Amino acid sequence: MIDLKPPPYALDALEPHMSKETLEYHWGKHHRGYVNNLNKQIEGTELHEKSLESIIVASYNKGDILPAFNNAAQVWNHEFFWESMKPGGGGKPSGELLELIIRDFGSFEALIQEFKLAAATHFGSGWTWLVYDIEHKKLAVMKTSNAINPLVLDYYPLLTLDVWEHAYYLDFKNLRPDYIATFLDKLVSWDAASSRLEAAKVSIEGKKDGGN
Repeated sequence: MIDLKPPPYALDALEPHMSKETLEYHWGKHHRGYVNNLNKQIEGTELHEKSLESIIVASYNKGDILPAFNNAAQVWNHEFFWESMKPGGGGKPSGELLELIIRDFGSFEALIQEFKLAAATHFGSGWTWLVYDIEHKKLAVMKTSNAINPLVLDYYPLLTLDVWEHAYYLDFKNLRPDYIATFLDKLVSWDAASSRLEAAKVSIEGKKDGGN
């Protein structure tokens, strides 16, 4: 049984950059719908007692996707998206995250431009991510279609932006670039990204120790 997790702030807390109406619609209807549909799909199956992350990996089935995957991944993606924002967000990261951004992108401004381009040019519905690429040991920007997320692609996600049209249409109509700029300038939580980077390092070290 998967619960509907609320955003970590009041539904009006991101105004005027993201309206209460958008949160009521996006979280209260779309996110809730994914949770309800997922619970119907897994009821009475071996997935019913598994964690959300375990359901995602199992139902992705190494690319031979099973029915529960889209709803499970969309539940996780939305939880991650809400937590990628905060009231009074934007600005610049600090500490190790900023150091890695400068190392891997050349500058913070270069990361912002690459993220904006990836999000703006994403065809159709999906997500844009800042991830830690485990294989190449570096940060990267990536985009995924529909419900696909980095959990099934061997990357550690640090931030995401929902570029499904329902994420921004009430506030920005079809002006996706304005929505992207507002997310990066006014909403993004670099604190969340830094915390996720720390968690990724711990997880990677744990896997190394487990392999010895």
